Amino acid sequence: MKYSRLAALAVVCFSLFLTEGYAQNAFGDQDQYNTITTAVPFLRISPDSRAGGMGDAGVSTTPDANSIHWNAAKLAFLPEGQALALSYTPWLSRLVPDINLAYLSYYHTLGRRQTLGVSMRYFSLGDITFTDDQGNNIGQFNPNEFAIDAAYALQLSRNLSAGVALRYIYSNLTGGQFVQGFQSRPGQSVAADIGLYYEGEEFDAGDMDARWTWGVSLTNLGAKISYTESGEADFIPTNLGVGTGMLFEVDEYNSFSVHLEFNKLLVPTPPVYARDSTGQFIRDADGNLIIESGKDPDVPPVQGVFQSFSDAPGGFQEELNEITISVGAEYWYNEQFAVRGGYFYESQQKGGRQYFTLGAGIKYNVFGLDFAYLIPATSTVRSPLENTLRFTLFFDLENLMGLSDELE
Repeated sequence: MKYSRLAALAVVCFSLFLTEGYAQNAFGDQDQYNTITTAVPFLRISPDSRAGGMGDAGVSTTPDANSIHWNAAKLAFLPEGQALALSYTPWLSRLVPDINLAYLSYYHTLGRRQTLGVSMRYFSLGDITFTDDQGNNIGQFNPNEFAIDAAYALQLSRNLSAGVALRYIYSNLTGGQFVQGFQSRPGQSVAADIGLYYEGEEFDAGDMDARWTWGVSLTNLGAKISYTESGEADFIPTNLGVGTGMLFEVDEYNSFSVHLEFNKLLVPTPPVYARDSTGQFIRDADGNLIIESGKDPDVPPVQGVFQSFSDAPGGFQEELNEITISVGAEYWYNEQFAVRGGYFYESQQKGGRQYFTLGAGIKYNVFGLDFAYLIPATSTVRSPLENTLRFTLFFDLENLMGLSDELE
């Protein structure tokens, strides 16, 4: 296995979930895990506490300063002005103290129909000591990854908007160490997002006013990333998110919303490779492994997107298993105090992540604060976020500048 593959797999295993009781085997039968691995999985970590408290639902929720991560099109429905948000997520805090994800986002409206947004996320994996084959210390390094985004959103009509985002990705996992004879290097890539968001007109729902929302977002569509000069490269986590929601205004002071969203990685599924009667892999005349079921995953990114809908070794059922489900709800009192809850589900075959989320928020004219907390729904898959409090702090810069003018 070349280093780029090894690095991607290591980061996925480290960054996502610690699993007990199952053998992860891309070559095994369909009762075992057949997880889809990519490089830079930090791009799929929920960065903000509002979505983090709603089961990681964010494609169809009402817009906020962090919308650029979930669906850039939502930015067009933000109120006129500008705002800044800062989020902090401890990672594996029960094991190590220095792994974390920080996220900074900003938007500025251009009139009533257009909005610009920028964001940056930074993932620090803490300090790591490198050793040689004999176990001798050869240096210490802080692996880190970051992504910088720029987005533009436009209202196409009173109810529909579209948005695009461009992303630069940087991943430095080894600090230039030599691995298996190759000198490693930081991985770099560029990617794009495109999204649609719909926010319907109010209608009567019994004694309440209601609105329907939906969103579609294709994220991280871009070039593969490589960590060496060997030519090996890995997919980045291209993802399709589709969601819908209902917003209800109970009365002047009380409102709530419910959302249902589906996500699917648009990268190739690992195939099942043929084995002989002794369990050894069978190779062709060129030394390549022979695929028993599934399709060759070594394809260009765009082909990988289309192939991802029909390449699972287990057929249509496994394709369905690759879809994760997020259910979220949010309650607001007087548009100042919020309570949130949600549930996230992933098939056991694809990783088995299943958890409940709780959240709360408070909002004033100038600033607001959100919190999120994750509760695992199964004992077989442990989350790096369990028993961890995440927070997001945001500032309404328009109101802040207005307050400053009043004080002067």
